[in-house]
Amino acid sequence: MKKIKRSHLIIPISIIIHLCIINGTLLLLTPETYLPKNNILYYNFSWLIITYGLKYYSIGRKDSFMTNVNKMFQLYLIYGIAYLALFTITRTTVHSLWHQLMVYLLICSSITWYRIIFFWARRNYRMIGGNSVNVIVLGNDSNLKKIKRIFDDPYLGYRYKGYFDNTVSNSSNYLGNILDSFKYALENDIDEIYCIASNFNAEELKNLVDFADNNLIKFKIILDNKEVFSKAMSIEAYQNVPILNLRKVPLDTEYARIAKRTFDILFSLLVIIGVLSWLTPILYILIKLESKGPLYFKQKRHGFKRRVFWCYKYRSMAVNEDSDSKMATKNDLRVTRVGRFIRKTSIDELPQFINVLKGDMSVVGPRPHMEIHTKDYQSSVNKYLVRHFVKPGITGLAQIKGYRGEIGKKSDILNRTKLDIFYVEKWSLMFDFRIVYSTVANILIGEENAY
Repeated sequence: MKKIKRSHLIIPISIIIHLCIINGTLLLLTPETYLPKNNILYYNFSWLIITYGLKYYSIGRKDSFMTNVNKMFQLYLIYGIAYLALFTITRTTVHSLWHQLMVYLLICSSITWYRIIFFWARRNYRMIGGNSVNVIVLGNDSNLKKIKRIFDDPYLGYRYKGYFDNTVSNSSNYLGNILDSFKYALENDIDEIYCIASNFNAEELKNLVDFADNNLIKFKIILDNKEVFSKAMSIEAYQNVPILNLRKVPLDTEYARIAKRTFDILFSLLVIIGVLSWLTPILYILIKLESKGPLYFKQKRHGFKRRVFWCYKYRSMAVNEDSDSKMATKNDLRVTRVGRFIRKTSIDELPQFINVLKGDMSVVGPRPHMEIHTKDYQSSVNKYLVRHFVKPGITGLAQIKGYRGEIGKKSDILNRTKLDIFYVEKWSLMFDFRIVYSTVANILIGEENAY
């Protein structure tokens, strides 16, 4: 008889604790005289409805604090609007809007701390054997080693017992042939069976699924390894047909696009109004005094989905015929004295905030390349064009990792492309904030490749 696990209680307990935090904060900071019962019901039902709509309480075994952290901020934003809307409409409390805002922020910070403590406690509980699941694998191919590395992570709570395969092996993890797995699963309280699909035909898979269903064991299928998988893949259901999407981009979601665009607009307006408004006239005089030509240098570059746009910079070179085909190199004679300073400090890139405001670029993303370079790299660098699934950026992951400026050898563009693809696949708003912070820090410290 399988033991009853208590994992299903995690979500109800979390809901109760969240509601206790909300009600406790409200009652503690707002006297009951000024907090009608209808208001308390509104705050509670608003929370339940919004979390249900966002599917906030779907906690997976592999989830950590950073998993779906975007959804957490989305929840706080929507709940904050609902929370403050009642105060604005009814004005049923003598407390100021500032007081209500403080109450709301305390609720959010308390719930965030609960989230931190929850994942810390679950992690430590699993380390001593709690909240664990016993798993076995049926079949053997190159995927077995990869998935075993996941099972071996003690923080995830998997207890990997071994694998069954009709090909006898001397491996310490080998438990016997496929038929032996049925008896073993029943006698050892196995919770999940992972099956390597390429090792079985349709009829055999059906029998395995039936066995698992009839014995309350979760059955999971490991897809065939065709060496085409990526870290950004996901399974999508088209009615009853499972489809493997090999290129799921986080920025494909409507919320992500709105969040990133909002950040881009606010940040670019801040720079344009706060910096470019007074810096541009000064640079106009300095650049014009040193060399003939326009204040701005503009160049056609490839952006989102390989669309061409005009990229703006402060002109840092004397006007020359090679500007659209040759990148700046160390001790480049084309660079002026003023240009050398603004390139070293990255001031020459600031007009690209105009590109951001127009929507051609983003604050953070893969750097846009000249048209001639894109045509070269897309044929010589594997998966180069994946970086064009998102808007190009003023700064990016590759830049803060030291891959900026001149591409001196093949490994430079290969490593830059890998980092760009990693950014495309792992984007989050917090990721953007960290890259912006690192960019500013690098500028203040000074960068070797800035010339």
